Amino acid sequence: MTVDYAKPLTATERVITTSDGTKISTITMGSGTPVVLAHGYAVDMHCWNLVAEDLVGRGYQVIAFDQRGHGRSTIGANGIGSKQMVDDYLAVLREYDVRNGVLVGHSMGGFIAIRALVEQSAAMAAHLRGCLLMATFAGDVNRKNLQNRVQIPLIKSGIMSKLIRNRGVAMNLAKTLLGDVKDLGMMNAFVDTFRQSDLKSLVPILTAFVEEDRYAQLDKVSLPCTIIVGTSDKTTPPFHTDDLHAGIKNSKLVRVPTKGHMLNWEAPQALITEIIALAS
Repeated sequence: MTVDYAKPLTATERVITTSDGTKISTITMGSGTPVVLAHGYAVDMHCWNLVAEDLVGRGYQVIAFDQRGHGRSTIGANGIGSKQMVDDYLAVLREYDVRNGVLVGHSMGGFIAIRALVEQSAAMAAHLRGCLLMATFAGDVNRKNLQNRVQIPLIKSGIMSKLIRNRGVAMNLAKTLLGDVKDLGMMNAFVDTFRQSDLKSLVPILTAFVEEDRYAQLDKVSLPCTIIVGTSDKTTPPFHTDDLHAGIKNSKLVRVPTKGHMLNWEAPQALITEIIALAS
């Protein structure tokens, strides 16, 4: 069966205006225990298409949103950064009056979730029963990672925005995000979204990935957390996951064999299994 990885989520948009004027584009689908989906860098909420549809079919409410500066969401007066994006998470949770929900954070989405869990533990616990940290990190992303040391400066300098106009370069970038199987449909869907992103405006959050480091603060995380990573993930190599698991007390660690950074497409059923476990 052919999978349409580019299929958009279909639901009525609700725009949340934050305290600094940022307009966050959100949608909700289904009903039941709420699952809030926070996507990664330079993509948008529609990358959750396979996961969202399955969860709705299983009787869950899905809440998805475009992160500040991504998709249809704007950047307000305070600019873009992990602190501002933590505030956005709380704005979404409050707007939808989430209770006993599960937050799923992918890559950048998990990085921001970790800051929220460390610094806003009581506020997060008022809305959530658990968090799924997917292919993510608590900062320091250049550590022992040649791929990030090459790609991040190319993005920050503006060179990447020019390079990805070439289809061959763009597809090679997409390949670095996938595991052992390089699915053409996944690569096309990623490239189409990545090319639409304003990479220049996102430089501050990319800088935060490198310069911020919360591994020493992970003992402040009190919510139940499941940490999931593909064994072939080169963007956030499994040692990041090892450190998260070691630092977050009573966390659960799940490794998905042969998969890469895009578990939302590469292994949606593995994610859904862990979301349901947290929700129950």
